[in-house]
Amino acid sequence: MDNINVLIIEDTASESDALVKVLVENNYNIVGIATTYNEALALFYNNAIDIVVIDVFLDGKPDGIMFAETINIVPNSVKPFVFLTSSKDRQIFERAKLTKPFSFLLKPFNELEILYALEMAVEKFYEQPNIFHSEDQNTVISNDSFFIKKNKALKKVRIEDIVYIEVEDRYCNIITETDKFVILISLTKIMHLLDSSKFFQTHRNYIVNSSKIEELVVNDNLVILKGNHKITLSDKYKDFVKNFHILK
Repeated sequence: MDNINVLIIEDTASESDALVKVLVENNYNIVGIATTYNEALALFYNNAIDIVVIDVFLDGKPDGIMFAETINIVPNSVKPFVFLTSSKDRQIFERAKLTKPFSFLLKPFNELEILYALEMAVEKFYEQPNIFHSEDQNTVISNDSFFIKKNKALKKVRIEDIVYIEVEDRYCNIITETDKFVILISLTKIMHLLDSSKFFQTHRNYIVNSSKIEELVVNDNLVILKGNHKITLSDKYKDFVKNFHILK
């Protein structure tokens, strides 16, 4: 499980220090702190970023808005971002709103406000609203990662690292080669969100990552995965084995 990578764009040292303190204490990873538009673009395009926190004004100019406008027009580059500002100028707000920020906070912020804003940004960006305040789920699933609510912060698990998923009622045990953890999500929901060309159900209680399969032993009803994990293969779900080398 990885920490969420956050880029901070803020030119006031006291403000960026306060942000770093809150985010690090809640297990977010700060990729960098940009104080200018150009620094922000360089950090953004040269690092793996999950969320951006943007001050609207940099050196007295609305360069934070310009940064958001720039990443919005580059295909496949936009990430969830949150605006921070002390400005109450309506025209500035309207321009910022056109960039479709995922949250907009007035300074001075408090800890819960910024943490909630990051949660909401992830939910809105991946079009899975109200997940982290739901009684039925605590995980947003993107094309490449799970964003999991844990205590007050979010954690990230890359989908490619998952070996298999074990379903138990309303819970799923996510097994990677190094970790195991529990998320609150139904089988129906998780199957809908996962890529069906890569993840297959082998049993009513198991979903496997096809890239982690090492052996299929059909006569013994077994799927052997990396790490020597042995998963049951039931008759109902045997059709998917047609694309694999089968040991008999």
